[in-house]
Amino acid sequence: MNKKEKGEWKKKIIQGLHEVYDPEIPIDIVNLGLIYQLDISDEGDVYVRIGATTPACPVTEDLEYTVEQVVKESVQAKSIKVELDLETEWTPLMMTDEGRKEFIRKFGYDIVKRWAERMGIKLEEEKVT
Repeated sequence: MNKKEKGEWKKKIIQGLHEVYDPEIPIDIVNLGLIYQLDISDEGDVYVRIGATTPACPVTEDLEYTVEQVVKESVQAKSIKVELDLETEWTPLMMTDEGRKEFIRKFGYDIVKRWAERMGIKLEEEKVT
């Protein structure tokens, strides 16, 4: 599998993962920043490392299964491994700009800004609307 084919596969997989939503925060796992790693081998093996918004998330097994099914439906992988990483602590800073905007639209406040203030982190001035 060449670099171009791998890029096409990644695009298809990410597109499918945009349809997978976190059960606690109704934003897709891509825009929440929960896709920590996506690798495709030359042989067509797919490895996805995902996180959860909290280590106590009661549906992590469901999330792993759903991600695996999305990969199966997106590409003809030789093998698929989905690993749940609960060691890497998720923070709102991991959200994409789109995820942040969606959160603001749904909940009426900027979770990134609020979290940074609580943690004493100074953010660069930016416009998010």
